[in-house]
Amino acid sequence: MSPTATRSTFARRFGTALLLGLPGIVALVSYIYLSTPPSAVPAGLSLPLLAVVSAVNPTLLLVVACLLGAYAAPRAGLQSYVIDRREGGDGIWRHLRDDIGLAVAVGLGGGVLIVLLDAVLIQFVSQDLPQTAIGATRPTVLDVLAYAPVRFLYGGITEELMLRFGLMSLLAFVGWRVTGRRTDGPRPAVMWTAIVVAAVLFGLGHLPALAQAVDLTPALVARTVLLNAVAGILFGWLYWRRSLEAAMVSHASFHVPILALSVVQVALL
Repeated sequence: MSPTATRSTFARRFGTALLLGLPGIVALVSYIYLSTPPSAVPAGLSLPLLAVVSAVNPTLLLVVACLLGAYAAPRAGLQSYVIDRREGGDGIWRHLRDDIGLAVAVGLGGGVLIVLLDAVLIQFVSQDLPQTAIGATRPTVLDVLAYAPVRFLYGGITEELMLRFGLMSLLAFVGWRVTGRRTDGPRPAVMWTAIVVAAVLFGLGHLPALAQAVDLTPALVARTVLLNAVAGILFGWLYWRRSLEAAMVSHASFHVPILALSVVQVALL
């Protein structure tokens, strides 16, 4: 392939990935705009400006991840039916149809597993959670449902572009090159390392938001990283063995039992 064609393919892959991730950013900004009370807006900022500013960091992360993924994913043998589409998009829907059943099953099963693990682990951290962090604000069912687009679009699509398409692809590619095996693709050990590291970082990435509500303790950090890392490993495995779309569908499905439990809990408060 000529250098011009290579640059064109890279630009197309990057642009497609970025477009896939933007609805999640919009969902996040919309939620912040609609749910933030005026009293919580910092001095010197208006609510619309706060919402826009909140999009800066995730958008930058998305852009970087899409650049990294557009370069590293095909070299590491990781695929996306949409991002890698050929002219005319032949086979995209056929492949997606083959992956959806497994992806939904893994996502729903993973969501139930996390709910059960959290029920076991909460006894070790409940003393570290002030009442305001476990429900004193009395959210309504409408509040919970209003956050659903963020779960499905930002979590299911944007985070998968950041963590799997960007970070995991880069780790797999670098690991492959470092091990000196440049002809037959990354070995399973390299891929599992990339999956686990990306999953742990996925868990660590949830700590800043938690730190805004509570003082972090070792038990809280361990619980947060563990629960999110387990989910990240499932999504990473699907990305490796199936496709990025399978990981996205699974991540979105993962939130279904968690959302259902949240609705039930709020309804019973």
